[in-house]
Amino acid sequence: MAGSKESPRQKMINMMYLIFIAMLALNMSKEVLTAFGSMTEELSETNLELQERNDQFMQGLEEKAEEQAAKYLDLKLKADSIREISAKFYNYLESLKEGAYADAERSNIKRTAYEKLDKTVYFDQLFFDGAALKEEGQRFLDEMNSYRNEFSRIASNDPKLASIGEEVASKFSTEKVQPVQGKPLEYLDYHFKGFPLIASITKMTLLQSSIKNIEAQLLSTMLEGKLKIEASLTNFDAIVIPDKNAFFAGENFTGRIILGKNDKTLKADKVIINGVELGEESMQEGQTLVKFPAGRIGEREIEGEFQFMEEGELITIPVNSKYAVVPKPNNATISADKMNVVYRGVSNPFTISFAGIAANKVSAKTPGLKKGKTVTEKGRKKTLNGPSDYELDLTQLPKELRGKTRVDIVVTGELPSGERVVSKVPFRIKPLPTPFGSLDKRNPETVTKSELKTSTVTATFGQDFDFDLPLRVQGFKITIEGEGSYLCEGSELSGPAKRAIDRARRNSLVRVSEIRTRALGSSTEVNNALPASFTLM
Repeated sequence: MAGSKESPRQKMINMMYLIFIAMLALNMSKEVLTAFGSMTEELSETNLELQERNDQFMQGLEEKAEEQAAKYLDLKLKADSIREISAKFYNYLESLKEGAYADAERSNIKRTAYEKLDKTVYFDQLFFDGAALKEEGQRFLDEMNSYRNEFSRIASNDPKLASIGEEVASKFSTEKVQPVQGKPLEYLDYHFKGFPLIASITKMTLLQSSIKNIEAQLLSTMLEGKLKIEASLTNFDAIVIPDKNAFFAGENFTGRIILGKNDKTLKADKVIINGVELGEESMQEGQTLVKFPAGRIGEREIEGEFQFMEEGELITIPVNSKYAVVPKPNNATISADKMNVVYRGVSNPFTISFAGIAANKVSAKTPGLKKGKTVTEKGRKKTLNGPSDYELDLTQLPKELRGKTRVDIVVTGELPSGERVVSKVPFRIKPLPTPFGSLDKRNPETVTKSELKTSTVTATFGQDFDFDLPLRVQGFKITIEGEGSYLCEGSELSGPAKRAIDRARRNSLVRVSEIRTRALGSSTEVNNALPASFTLM
């Protein structure tokens, strides 16, 4: 194979790389995380196969170097040098992947639990310090730059390897990347920052596959087709190269089928795929184009055969491959916008959709659930009425949920086939948290007599309670050291309490307790606020 031609495996890897980048632009559903895991498994198996194949190639080159040293020894030494720098970078990438898996396993997450490998923190913390790079981030770039530059240096004086050197320079470039929209991004930012762990692992496995494919091209080019490979068509494989490794329901499957030799002079006499003979327009030099409906969600098979006439004899090459049809990855099932529980006394916003099903074919039901939701953004309330926007209104608890500690949200979706599917997800119902007592929404350690007499006793929920639910104080008790306790109605101090403060000595301890509160806009009872204490100045 000439150095300017990519192997069938490398072309497949290129396709998968494009899909990889495109899919990362979408929200990651569980199905897509699993798809990345499956891709990593298959790529890892392919890397092992390529390693065995490259070892066989190298053994052949070593034999040639022993038999014809004058012709092959320099090639063998050059191959040794490139394999050495390739192994160094390959093993470095493997150590990064193993470090990521080990970190997940410390959190009791198995390396095959792809749906749980969705956190971005490992590589974000390993590579980045805000907008700057950490030491390991810089090392990654240095390792890639070293591999690329060393390869180019070794291959630069051999015209046969020039095209492979150009391929390495392109595929392992660490220059800034221009996304479809926005400003150019640094290489590590574009490929690794903010991505799920399994996606970053898959990306590194893709880089490893590129390294192994480059090795295969290099060795094949160096031997110039002199290895012991029979040229008969009976030894060729038909390779299906899909335009991407997974397709959405309702899409067409698109891709190519090529012979392993990738010989541009070859053209099949007849190709049959899934029982249908392809037309003349699909039969091209060295490849056959295929296009048919992708089918339903799940694993699908491609079966058929290539037919050639060789010296008057019909040669048949079987076609066997598989591909996956997956739901669109930008759909979740059910997610509470605030947290994994719902609270009594508030309107809990939800985003509800069904993976792979149009929003107008999805409905959700539970007591108190309604379409549309109100959210607070930058201190301002905003109403959203998108197809996936819902709100579970528990400001006045429906009678069906009184005394309950759990609510089930039932979502029904209609598939394109007309089949109805149902998903039920439980959520815990929690009471409103206990608020904190304060003075004018502050908690001073010391306060002057005049400040205290003019202050208002307030109650607020903690910062962990992510809902806009104001509270009104209905009454409280104030205890002044040396002067006794006084009951006050409303949120202000009573007359007797103020006079007692005037009489109190400096550094007297004051405690506000039994703070009775009511939530505005909700009929749900609220616990008395926690006491507040401070010292008179």
